[in-house]
Formats: sequence, C-alpha cells, structure tokens
Amino acid sequence: MTNVVVFDPAAWRDVYDTFQNITDAKLKYFFNKSALTMIDNTEESCIPLDEREYLMWLLVAHQAQLQERINDGSASLVGNITSATEGSVSIGVNAPTSSSAMGQWLMQTPYGQEYWVLTAKYRNALYIIENLAMPVDRYKYPIPKY
Repeated sequence: MTNVVVFDPAAWRDVYDTFQNITDAKLKYFFNKSALTMIDNTEESCIPLDEREYLMWLLVAHQAQLQERINDGSASLVGNITSATEGSVSIGVNAPTSSSAMGQWLMQTPYGQEYWVLTAKYRNALYIIENLAMPVDRYKYPIPKY
C-alpha cells in the first residue's frame, strides 16, 4: 500500500451526494488540481493519509460547489448569501474575510471554510533557535579583569 490518496469518484459521491451532476472527469480534474497545488499527496507528505484524503475531498467539494455556481450563472457573487428579498430584488452577501488570498477563496463555501479551519495547524510554525552563538570575537575584545 502506498502513502498517497487515490481518488474514487463513486466513494466521494456517496459522501457528497448533492453533486451527482458533475462528471467523473471534472471531479478527477478538481482532485488532481488539489493534489498538485494545494496538498502534498506524495509518500513524504506530513499529513496522515486518512486526514489527507478527507482534506482533499473537502477541496473537491469546494471546487464542485464553485463550479455549480458558475453553471447556475451566480458566479459573480462571492461569499455566503446572508439575506434575500423578492420585491425589487436584493441580495445580501457576507464577503469572505481572511488575511490571505487562499483563505478568501476558501471562505466562499462551507467545504472550503472547513478545510481552512482543519489545516490551520499546518499553516502555523514556531521556529526556536537554540544555542545561538554570539558573533563576537572574544579574543579581540577580552573581558577586563577587575
């Protein structure tokens, strides 16, 4: 068994059954795009296999929902609809908020939002320097003896 996620459109559709109208080819394209650009799907990935599969499936669902918005003609709306009225037609949209372009893109769907939250631990890093030598030539400037 290899340590890479292999996409199974039928299994994915069992979980995300609202996307029955998207072709296998399109779903595989979304998966490959995720695997190549957003998540390391190689043997050396730091994300455990089961978690990586779940995250990649979320990305496919995110892209599938964005594709459905394009197909429905509502791609110009970015964010989640917060209110709507019928007379004189008005729509309120909650714009995505994030400090990064990737975060803003992901905030457009519930699947992307879940992905963003679950991957926070992989976006944070703490770098600790231990035993940093001081760049001082102690022989040139000896410490005076009192």
